[in-house]
Amino acid sequence: MHELLYMVGLKPEHANRFPHEFSGGQRQRVGIARALAAQPQVIVCDEPISALDVSIQAQIVNLLSKLQKELGLTYLFIAHDLAMIKYISKEVLVMYMGSIVESGPAEQLYQQPLHPYTQALLSAIPIPAPNQSFVKTRVRLQGEVPNPLALPRGCSFSTRCPLAKTICHEESPNMITKGNRTVTCHLY
Repeated sequence: MHELLYMVGLKPEHANRFPHEFSGGQRQRVGIARALAAQPQVIVCDEPISALDVSIQAQIVNLLSKLQKELGLTYLFIAHDLAMIKYISKEVLVMYMGSIVESGPAEQLYQQPLHPYTQALLSAIPIPAPNQSFVKTRVRLQGEVPNPLALPRGCSFSTRCPLAKTICHEESPNMITKGNRTVTCHLY
């Protein structure tokens, strides 16, 4: 137990504390130590940093990266924070209404998104240096988010897609492979 605490940046005396005596970041570290106790090959990280302060988020992501290298771990990192996903992921899978709309190597997906939903998501990431010469075009989605229990006919994104065609409202698109990427869209 002391070794696990040390691995996640806690001290042996933390073993005697009650949960309410830990900060949010320390609680995340305890959660990571608990996951490591089973000596897994894969860890599912479901929104592991969403409730943390930005500086603590960076510490937790750096800890996860360090442990990944040291222990040869694979993470399934589920999150809405696209900047963090890019930082920690090699492969990215984008979902809309429970279905995969695009997947591929992180670097390619971020540089050239194929699906209109991925394009909209990536356009919403704040630019860290607003005075730089690069001007990002923001894709603003219109329309209502569909009811997940009563999805529209055709593509579930068609009611909000700025590029939707007639077929998008009538038929569900198939997932196709485009190089080392996949996309579920009638545009391809």
